[in-house]
Amino acid sequence: MTSARRTLLTGLATFVGGLALWLFGLDEEIFIFTPSKIGLILMVVGGVETLYGVYKTVRSD
Repeated sequence: MTSARRTLLTGLATFVGGLALWLFGLDEEIFIFTPSKIGLILMVVGGVETLYGVYKTVRSD
């Protein structure tokens, strides 16, 4: 698998994992952190990584 596709898929997986934490962790509160806040951070990081993967895919062609 090329580097651009791997970056794209990793970003999408991170975004989906963050979305799941954000959706299902709204009512929960763990001792140190809140899953919904961690999910929001993962969604932002996954979105940026996905956009970078799209950029690398378009740029390589």
